[in-house]
Amino acid sequence: MNTWKQVLSDRMPAAWAEEIDVFETQIALKKQGKVDDKLFAETRLRRGIYGQRYDNGQRHDGKAQRTLTFPSAGLLKGTDTRWDAPGMQRIKLPWGGMTPEQMDALADVAEEYSDAICHVTTRQDIQLHFVHIEDTPDLMRRLAAVGITTREACGNSVRNVTACPIAGVCRDQTFDITPYADACFRFLLGHPDVQDFGRKFKIAFSGCRENACGLVTMHDMGFIAAIREIDGAMKRGFEVRVGGGLGAVPYEAKVLEEFVPEEEILPLTQAVSRVYARLGEKRNRARARIKFLVDRLGIEEFRRLVREERKVIPHDDRWTDYIQDVPRFVDEPLKAGKAAASAGADPAYQAWRSTNVYRQRQEGYAAVTVTLPLGDITCWQMRELAEIARRYVGDNVRTTVEQNILLRWMAEADLPALFAELLRIGLAEPGAGTVVDVTACPGTDTCKLGIASSRGLAGELRQRLAARFATMDQSVKDLRIKVSGCFNSCSQHHLADLGFYGVSRKTGGRTVPHFRVVLGGQWQNNAGSYGIAIGVVPSKRVPDLVDELTAKYLAERNKGESFRTFIERSDKKELKAVLDKLAVVPPYELDRSYYSDWRDPREFTLDDIGTGECAGEVVSMIDFDLQAAERQYFEAQLHFNDGDFRKADETAYRAMLQAAKGLVRTQFQDIGDQPDRIVAEFRGRFVETGLFRDKYAGTKFAEYLFHRHEDRQRRFDRDHARHLLEESQLFIEAAHACHAGMLERAAAAKAKPAREPAAPAPA
Repeated sequence: MNTWKQVLSDRMPAAWAEEIDVFETQIALKKQGKVDDKLFAETRLRRGIYGQRYDNGQRHDGKAQRTLTFPSAGLLKGTDTRWDAPGMQRIKLPWGGMTPEQMDALADVAEEYSDAICHVTTRQDIQLHFVHIEDTPDLMRRLAAVGITTREACGNSVRNVTACPIAGVCRDQTFDITPYADACFRFLLGHPDVQDFGRKFKIAFSGCRENACGLVTMHDMGFIAAIREIDGAMKRGFEVRVGGGLGAVPYEAKVLEEFVPEEEILPLTQAVSRVYARLGEKRNRARARIKFLVDRLGIEEFRRLVREERKVIPHDDRWTDYIQDVPRFVDEPLKAGKAAASAGADPAYQAWRSTNVYRQRQEGYAAVTVTLPLGDITCWQMRELAEIARRYVGDNVRTTVEQNILLRWMAEADLPALFAELLRIGLAEPGAGTVVDVTACPGTDTCKLGIASSRGLAGELRQRLAARFATMDQSVKDLRIKVSGCFNSCSQHHLADLGFYGVSRKTGGRTVPHFRVVLGGQWQNNAGSYGIAIGVVPSKRVPDLVDELTAKYLAERNKGESFRTFIERSDKKELKAVLDKLAVVPPYELDRSYYSDWRDPREFTLDDIGTGECAGEVVSMIDFDLQAAERQYFEAQLHFNDGDFRKADETAYRAMLQAAKGLVRTQFQDIGDQPDRIVAEFRGRFVETGLFRDKYAGTKFAEYLFHRHEDRQRRFDRDHARHLLEESQLFIEAAHACHAGMLERAAAAKAKPAREPAAPAPA
């Protein structure tokens, strides 16, 4: 081993060093063609390495990326599938914790191996984009030398263990959950019982029930701090929930145990992992998350299986060894706490302090949010922020799930000086945790699954809202907006007051970027409830929609009424009418701006698609069918809001049948209305032939229809109706995508030159 590699290896746990060496060998074997593609894909994913798209050298915040040299030129729109194309490196930061030394290391590897930008994710991770896979072993060694790992940051594994970023300093906490989150991360990292999952597994810790904290309800497994009196003594423990998740179809986590003492949380987590690994779906990835297993078994049966599993797990000293260190797992302030000094009448400072400073439970100290627009911080800014942390807060730095960085244990007297320092490095923007602080996933910038530009839209919304933030009503300032590039909810759009996720629609033969609108999610109460999808609007009209909906809220709300409650009680037909007013896309010849995405001058689609009379007749017919499916889906939402879960379920099912029927009718007119016939024809003509398989969803959305159709003992309750509504919506989107693909293939076939006539045979 080279000397510098040995030096780095000596600074990290021996197991980490060995794992990185093994991965480097696997890369070499892959180059020689000695490693199976599927096996290597999961191997690199478990080291945190994703494939990505290369989007023509532009970031959707309007800034040009630095020029990079790539090993392959065919990367536009994610069409390149080479295993060695530049990708994304995800880096685990358990509970979001960072030290200045680690911040420097992150800045160094971002500058040397990436595009000089560290991106903070909604799971408190750091992501680097445009990374060559050959560079990843060295990147991993440099991070491991300062205590950072990328192991199991992706893949079918336990992902980053998240926790409330103000744990330990929160005024409302039951107790500091940080040491428990840390123990969980260390215990499960590489544990043999978490290596055989069908999908990813996400864990969160929350110090209280009422605030957003760890967003426990949306996690595969979550812990909410609790204290109980047992045998006359106050005992620390947790309420444990399981089976939550967002993704395409959001599920709310169920209570597995109302109280688990601190010494039992790790063996319980191990028992849950073993049950999930043994009984969870492995073949059908669309139903492989633990939420589907809990739903299929029911929480009572799942609880019984976990308790039985707990009885047979061999004892492990690590279950309780960490508890003796919990009292010592406390932050050490760098400076003595002092009351805030006067900063005069500087309006910029006052605006920043009003939104970005949280007074800690410890007198004289504050936690300060450093706002990162779109979650991005340059390597220069990261180094400068590390120096600021060294001077003011020491090691007390954390990332947040809203893609910002938190400086904890800041002496209030130093706040004016800190603001001046942040202003100098371009990180003093106000508005943290407000409507301006828009959350966005990478979307079409770098994600292969991105449909529409989430970052482009988020940047536009942020700029417009910031321009009038000072004059806004406080209730609008307090709203949250989250934007995802596709249905997978990486930005957690289901939890936002105003959530959006990317879809597309055909207009005049051209593809137009759209966003589906999700309203009334609840960020508080640990992601207390999910929003409802109302309809679809063109991407370019989303800012107008935000204005229309917030104006409607201000004009019609009751005194003290939250936006979520307002949406919940509002006439959904009226809300839909607001969307419908903005849904019209003008012809391409009249306004081409609709046919490009935000902050991306390129047209969103290929050449115009012409249709003949016969094709035009077929297209108009399926458009009618898909429109009918959309209408039925909306009616199902109304039934759900009225509490008629059976009718909501049945109407959502009919909406899927209508969309499937529309596709079938492009090939076979005499389909009739019998569900068995529709499903059989759809399966044979579109699923088994691969026509329903598109680049985003494959055939998994077809399974939603099949599963509901074959459910002869259907339970008509709130949860099942809610899940089917989400599935119905996604199935309809897939039908739109399938139809668009059919049009594109037809246009390509029409444009293909006719064959040269055969030469006459010689006489």
